[in-house]
Amino acid sequence: MHIVKKTADLPKATAYRELQGQLAGLFAGERNALANTANMSALLYEGLPNVNWVGFYFLHGRELVLGPFQGKVACIRIAMGSGVCGAAAERRETVIVEDVHAFPGHIACDAASRSEIVLPLIHYGQLLGVLDLDSPELARFDHEDGVGLKGAVDLLLQSADLKPFTGIGNAEPRNP
Repeated sequence: MHIVKKTADLPKATAYRELQGQLAGLFAGERNALANTANMSALLYEGLPNVNWVGFYFLHGRELVLGPFQGKVACIRIAMGSGVCGAAAERRETVIVEDVHAFPGHIACDAASRSEIVLPLIHYGQLLGVLDLDSPELARFDHEDGVGLKGAVDLLLQSADLKPFTGIGNAEPRNP
């Protein structure tokens, strides 16, 4: 059993070092991408203060498809370039949004979300997807969060066998 250590009272740099240590422990001896992304979502959701959604979207063709997450039911498919996730994936850079309602084309999966940070998952130059965190607070995320979460993403990419979508499962939308 893994007990998540809360980071609310720690300076951000210290909090992210603590979370990275916990992630390293969770990933030790496990390379399965599904297991590691699920545990990473749960750890960040429980360990970081003032977040209401943490999860992954993986690139399938020209759209991002929902992966493991913690929080309310989420949008399943996001086109490249659409919303904060699609913008981060298309730009291949971290996008921090202080007020999601001011972001052109924001996709609202949870009306309570006010700010967001999205980091691309890039492995050996190839975009695999994104890590997305939402908060009910305005301006919850900043550069320090970007640096700390980038460290967590890098650890995930080193610790899991994340690969581009290979056709396992049904990547096409179902017909109604």
